[in-house]
Amino acid sequence: GRPRQALALANVLGADKLVEELDGLATMPPVPAEDISVVICTRDRGEALAGCLKSAVAQASAAGEIVVIDNSRDGGAEPICRRFPKVRHVHEPRPGLSVARNAGIRASRGEIIAFTDDDVELHPNWTSEIARAFSNEDFEALAGLVLPAGLDTRAQRIFQLEMGGFGTTFVPLRFDHRFFEETRPHGAHVWKIGAGANMAFRRTLFERIGLFDERLGAGASGCSEDSELWYRLLAEGGTCLYEPRAVVFHHHRRELPELRRQMRSYMKGHVAALVAQYDAFGDRGNLT
Repeated sequence: GRPRQALALANVLGADKLVEELDGLATMPPVPAEDISVVICTRDRGEALAGCLKSAVAQASAAGEIVVIDNSRDGGAEPICRRFPKVRHVHEPRPGLSVARNAGIRASRGEIIAFTDDDVELHPNWTSEIARAFSNEDFEALAGLVLPAGLDTRAQRIFQLEMGGFGTTFVPLRFDHRFFEETRPHGAHVWKIGAGANMAFRRTLFERIGLFDERLGAGASGCSEDSELWYRLLAEGGTCLYEPRAVVFHHHRRELPELRRQMRSYMKGHVAALVAQYDAFGDRGNLT
């Protein structure tokens, strides 16, 4: 029962290329990702989209397809998508992130649909770790770890270090009927599962419980289209896995006015999602 020291400080200080060696130990063999459709929703953020696509086409395990849902009015993301021959551009002019996500579900062909956003850069093993998780576990939805791409400004540090960012859990977790029932009296805490910037679903889930609620999300109520879908999933007896090996890097808002607008939007969206959840299932915990 006593822990045994496995690595002495002297060994660490004298090690050559320690970080590279640790990376090698932590890297799992790649898993094919041909069954995954990567869906990236974007709206008028060309430079950010280019960075996201650069990371998407550089995955250790290539996805079966990469679909960009361009939610701008004029389809302005098409020239950027043309820089990447493996990327398919789909213009969805109706505003709203949920509208864009649903367009991605309809336009994609893979058995697994992995969502991310244009202000995100993907770890090179992202698709591989999603594929590994779905091949080893029986669940319908997955959320991954969202780390900050940088903490250069005060606003970014406040969001990540004082407000918690998009979560800092580094162990896998299963969210199922037990989690739902234990937190249901106070409104099931589905926002703890993860963030829409890093999530994936079996296509059959949408056939079973429906698509994203288009009243929710950026461009509509503000946010929480992801957590409302997780609520429906758990309420209908499904399971969601949080897998921190599936990593993305999010570019937080750089300036305080941007952060304030984001937080106001998040609160509006959260309240809207609580009302939608109550309307659908009558769980009074959503009203308390």
